[in-house]
Parts: sequence; structure tokens; C-alpha cells
Amino acid sequence: RDSASLPRKQRRHNMSASGASEDNYSWIQTLSEVTINVPVPAGTRGRDLDVKITQDHLTVKLKSQPTPLIDGDVHARIKKGDSTWQIEDGNLVVIELAKVNDMEWWKCAIKGHKEVDTTKITPENSKLSDLDGETRAMVEKMMFDQRQKAAGLPSSDDLQKQDAIKKIMEQNPGMDFSQMKMS
Repeated sequence: RDSASLPRKQRRHNMSASGASEDNYSWIQTLSEVTINVPVPAGTRGRDLDVKITQDHLTVKLKSQPTPLIDGDVHARIKKGDSTWQIEDGNLVVIELAKVNDMEWWKCAIKGHKEVDTTKITPENSKLSDLDGETRAMVEKMMFDQRQKAAGLPSSDDLQKQDAIKKIMEQNPGMDFSQMKMS
């Protein structure tokens, strides 16, 4: 299963190439969102926190402490209205940041913090049914062409050319096509 389909509590500990652990927090991502987990003292309630999420900045602060747990610019713009936070188990602030660009892996959650090698991220699996019609058709064509090539058979483009030539030959039975070359 991809990490996005896991329950949030399982996802928070599923650090891989797609996230990292920092001194005050850990994070993981899918293409569409970043989940940041910030440990806080047991019994912490919402009123004990000052959490600010803007399009490009995140602040997480315990009101009783002078220094924020997190205070920095996020790697890339987020959808403020679709981003949320909550306290789980009374000791963990879970922040869900919705990415504006949901086709980009983030190198870090907060600029200037530890970076991950995004080339080592294994993308979550997607279903053909999740894709829009045009993208789905293109992927299906590529999959067909790959199977055809593996079997030593003509690609979909080659089959279309053969069909076009066959139609021309049927429409022009008196023409000599013996010297015709296909490219």
C-alpha cells in the first residue's frame, strides 16, 4: 500500500526517502501533501499552541515556551485553505499541508532544514482510473506499445500506418505498390 492510503497514525512513522526527521519534528510526503509531526508534552491542548499556516510559512509554538518548535518558510507554496492541524494522543501535533504543485517532491519541509534526495523517492502507486481521460489514454497506449515491442510486434503507430496503406491500396486497386517503402 502507498503511504497516502495508510491511516494517519501509521503514516506518521513511515519515514522513507520521501521525508526526514529533524530535532523538533518529522515529516513525510505524497505528491499532493506533506505531513509534519511535531511531538509536544503529554496533555497538550489546542489552546496551549500557536500554530500559523500561510501559503509559504509555518509556525508551531507552545505558548508557554519562548522559542517556536517550527518557524520557517515551507519548501514550496501550499493551499492554506486545504491545510490543517490537530493534536493526536495529546502529545503529537499533526500538520497536513496541501501542496499547490501536486506534481513535485519536496527536498525539505522547511527551507534550510535537512534535505532528502528526491531522486530516491518511490512514487505512490496510482490507478489508471485515477487519471483524467487524456492522460489515461496516453498511458494505455504506452503500455500497449511496450507489450507489443516486448513481443516483437508493431507499435500502435505502426499499426495505424499499416491500416492507412491498406485503405489506400483498397481504394486504388490498379496502382502498383510493390516499390513503396515505409518509414
